[in-house]
Amino acid sequence: MTALMYHDVVAAGDEDASGFPGRDAALYKVTPETFSEHLDALRNLFLNPTNPSNPSNPSNPSNPPDPPDPPAPPDLSITFDDGGASAMAAADLLEARGFIGHFFITTNYIGTRGFAGEADLRELARRGHVIGSHSCSHPLRMGHCTVAQMLDEWRGSRAILSDILGADVRVASVPGGDFSMPVADAAAQAGITTLFTSEPSAQTQQLSGLTLAGRFTIQRWTTAKTVAALAAGSWLPRARQAAVWNAKKLTKRLGGERYLQLRRLLIGHGDEVRWGDQR
Repeated sequence: MTALMYHDVVAAGDEDASGFPGRDAALYKVTPETFSEHLDALRNLFLNPTNPSNPSNPSNPSNPPDPPDPPAPPDLSITFDDGGASAMAAADLLEARGFIGHFFITTNYIGTRGFAGEADLRELARRGHVIGSHSCSHPLRMGHCTVAQMLDEWRGSRAILSDILGADVRVASVPGGDFSMPVADAAAQAGITTLFTSEPSAQTQQLSGLTLAGRFTIQRWTTAKTVAALAAGSWLPRARQAAVWNAKKLTKRLGGERYLQLRRLLIGHGDEVRWGDQR
């Protein structure tokens, strides 16, 4: 399964309008124009070029009918982390091209400035999109939390979302990209059955009744060509993401708390957000 990880869809220069504020978070926010280009590239990728209703087919050159919506490919998931207010606009763009989204919600922020509200989440679910947990408080280093805190984050967020939607929520994504086996164990204990990580991989794993799925990260400079190549399984863009991700993991492991301090200095991330693991 291939999963793409988005965050927010916002106009250029208005990055703080949706999701977490700050220059760090803005790196993962794309404009509506860019997102539309990505979706068009994905739609074209999954259209069957041999279908006689496809106008690109030379066997049907005159007066062709409109191309059909592509089937939502079962092996492609388009995911959004954090739960920003732009989820509704993203859903409109997805639906216009025959796709659904997976929206992972940081439940402590539901209905606050820049974040989707309860009515938004119910509307998204009604329209066929998947709503899942992104923890309660979005710890920046989930893998470094205590087991008790991990359980509280997963159980609490699941309970809140299930209550809002009137349906059992059992899918989630790891906040902050800081994955470890205890994170997965706690998720499984909390009743989650599918957990998306930020590992750049199309492979899924089974662990204690939990399905682990990696994702490829989309940033504001990611091109439509790259998105289509990732979805198509091209080895080069996938290998590039894996190389960057593994280097980042090594830096985090060696740097510890100092890595976060250096990251703030380099990226310019300030105190706009009090992450769940900062006391």
